[in-house]
Amino acid sequence: MQVEIKINSACTEPKVVILTASMTEEVHEIVKKISDDVPQIISGSKDGKVEVLEEEELIRVYAASGKVFAVTDKGEYVLRLRLYEIEKRLNTRDFVRISNSEIINLKKVSHFDLNLAGTIYVKLSNGATTYVSRRYVSKVKKLLGM
Repeated sequence: MQVEIKINSACTEPKVVILTASMTEEVHEIVKKISDDVPQIISGSKDGKVEVLEEEELIRVYAASGKVFAVTDKGEYVLRLRLYEIEKRLNTRDFVRISNSEIINLKKVSHFDLNLAGTIYVKLSNGATTYVSRRYVSKVKKLLGM
């Protein structure tokens, strides 16, 4: 990707122009980041305290019992945002949705295990295990280059 910046004193407001042959995932991600007014901070509460959670610390984010939880090496936090709102804030290169109720950090995956039934078993760095739902199997396989 090439980046070009032109300084023009007559310009009253910054303007971004993207030249591309086609709308790729990378271009879509750039547009999303530039146009988002949504803060990218994710905060969670644990033991009555609210902490800012760094993206690279997140192992998984999941919904259960009407709440959304984030798991890090420091523990489990309750989030006030909905899962789709969290998904918008996370980097799509590092995070993938594996079911309607769960997003995982690809950098925190120990390994994937594909079985004959077509499901994908995921072992995370903290020892937790989860499964990719059938609906998301093809997406995850494509992401893994399979």
